[in-house]
Amino acid sequence: MDVLINVFVGLHVIGIAALLGGFFTQMKAMGKGEARIAPGMLHGALTMLVTGVAMIGLHQADDSPVNNLKMGVKLALFVVILGITYVKRDDERVSTPLFGAVGLLTLVNIFIAVLWV
Repeated sequence: MDVLINVFVGLHVIGIAALLGGFFTQMKAMGKGEARIAPGMLHGALTMLVTGVAMIGLHQADDSPVNNLKMGVKLALFVVILGITYVKRDDERVSTPLFGAVGLLTLVNIFIAVLWV
């Protein structure tokens, strides 16, 4: 079971890299007000959702403790991230504050995962 969980952790990190990498590549355009949601950002967000839910299920199946409050907070932040990336995926330009919110909420989500014990 540990190997399977670690596979999903690796896939989760790949999803994070796709979402955050797409954000970082658009930062220069964001400064000009021309940022857009890259397709890889949406795919990364969906990968994070699927693998995150799978990891929670695998931990519960393995009788490992799961901090439901932490997972609820992370999911609430992630619903906002996924909502923005999904709704704005076809727009030529995304407003700077909205695009910045995607990056900021992604970073907050990462820090909650790492620092909240």
